[in-house]
Amino acid sequence: MIPPRLVPLLAQFDFARERLTGRMAGPVMDSGDGMDTEVGPMTDEEYLWEPVPGCWSLRLRAAGPGPRATLLAGAGDWGRDSAAYPHPAPAPFTTIAWRLSHLTEMLTLRADHVAGSHLLTRDDHPVSGDAKGAVAAFDTGAAAWREALLGVGEAALDTVGYCTYPHGSDQEEPFVDIVWWVNQELLHHGAEIALIRDLYRAQPR
Repeated sequence: MIPPRLVPLLAQFDFARERLTGRMAGPVMDSGDGMDTEVGPMTDEEYLWEPVPGCWSLRLRAAGPGPRATLLAGAGDWGRDSAAYPHPAPAPFTTIAWRLSHLTEMLTLRADHVAGSHLLTRDDHPVSGDAKGAVAAFDTGAAAWREALLGVGEAALDTVGYCTYPHGSDQEEPFVDIVWWVNQELLHHGAEIALIRDLYRAQPR
């Protein structure tokens, strides 16, 4: 039985997830007016495109971090530009690859810290250096988060620290607030990714 307060949050998550996946992978996406709009799958070049100088992105670990970054977060041959707090100001512009990696890590790790080992950190999370792999990893992370939510009862929604995710305020917040936060992260980063896809497509060739 899904707690009534969770029902609209799950519906919002499902809508945002489906819309973002369609926007990145095609062959069609929800245009917002009930009509399907054709869209090609994201290419590796587009995934890593840096629209302005000084972007934060994903980089081969052997190359080291990018401008104003001090480390490459994640596991594997690729890492995500990052820095210890306080982050650089003004904040660097981030690529589709950076934003999608951030979303995927957040979903995967929070799922683990709700219904898994409660042990994963971003140092354990592999970073995908190609678009196809990144979209697949996002879908896997989103599915894991949704599955974790289906096991949550009414009392858990008000439990402070129900999610033990170590890279946010989860251990200080009621779980229902964390569910809301994950949704807004998906909505706003999904919108950013869609806009960068539009800018990439509109470049003079």
